[in-house]
Amino acid sequence: MTGRQRAVLAMVCAVAVSAVYGIQPVLEAAGQDLGLGRAALGRLVAAGQIGYLAGLVLLVPLGDLFDRRRLITVHLLLTGAGAVVAATAGQGGVAIAGMAVAGLFAVVVQIAVAYVAAVSPPGERGRNIGTVTSGVVVGILGVRIVAGTLGELAGWRAVYLVIAGLCALLALAARHTLAADPHRPRARYGELLASLGRLVAGDRLLLGRGLVAFFLFASFGTLWSGLALPLGAAPWHFGSTEIGLFGLAGLAGALGAARAGRWADRGWAFPVTGWALALLTASWLLVAQAGWSLWLLIAGVIVLDFAVQAVHVSSQHLLTTARPGRSSSVIGAYMAFYSLGSALGAITTTWAYATAGWAATSLLGAAYGALGLLVAVVTRVRTGRPGIPR
Repeated sequence: MTGRQRAVLAMVCAVAVSAVYGIQPVLEAAGQDLGLGRAALGRLVAAGQIGYLAGLVLLVPLGDLFDRRRLITVHLLLTGAGAVVAATAGQGGVAIAGMAVAGLFAVVVQIAVAYVAAVSPPGERGRNIGTVTSGVVVGILGVRIVAGTLGELAGWRAVYLVIAGLCALLALAARHTLAADPHRPRARYGELLASLGRLVAGDRLLLGRGLVAFFLFASFGTLWSGLALPLGAAPWHFGSTEIGLFGLAGLAGALGAARAGRWADRGWAFPVTGWALALLTASWLLVAQAGWSLWLLIAGVIVLDFAVQAVHVSSQHLLTTARPGRSSSVIGAYMAFYSLGSALGAITTTWAYATAGWAATSLLGAAYGALGLLVAVVTRVRTGRPGIPR
């Protein structure tokens, strides 16, 4: 792959995932504008997440049947269409439907990763996946900063109009920059979907890596869904824009882990997973100090996001190497665990904070990291040689 192609695909990932997470920094303003009560605000967030989960199961496997370059182009346009519906909605129900559509087709992220795995030489696969996947983290964390600022200047609708415009531009760029996908034997769509369950149940590597992702992103979700709680309380009393700036620390850590792809190319994916999960668990000791030291918190955020990205890239490298003919299906199944873990972290972080404060939330995040490490060790023992499914 050329550097230009990697850059386009990284931007595709960043913009597409922004369509799912872009509502979070402007949630309250959107709810007021659409006439939604506080109890109904969660539907705006859930719509994109539910759409995304459905897309992982229903749309991502299409990459094993059709030219992924064409799918990337079409899915970007449909993501943008959903964003336009949300941005122009006059009622809450219409906005929710638009965000669900945007989330459904935002799984273009996983199709892009599968495309990278398919066209990359074996010695460069990890490097290319690491670079492109970094766009996901840029989107998740960067949109908190950009959307918060844009929302204050031009309103929440401007956030989704910008996302829609970027989707259209990237669809054009992908169409003219990416090479055609390698030819693959065709299968029936129904048969492909029916085989997903058997694939997860019968592949120890996929099941193990999926469970690692479940706990990994439960820990990640615990941090980023709950961080606003201690920062908005005494002694800091930060506003949404100031809290959003902490995403810069997360970006620094996550982008630093792009080298994890090169380590995976050298056959170090399993060792990297082990020490990164241990690092993730330990990072919560720093994050737990949010009530009195911002510097320790920032250090903890950098370390945590570095560890998350290192494990995530290593897992995708192992899975696409083990199943080159079904890379879209295995990535879709793996990311379903990711979505469920993120949802678990978001739900339990507020419960833990309400029960016993940020210390309890930090303990919960560390526990998720430790469980991920335990699963990784068991998976390594049971699968034997790295990357070989049994």
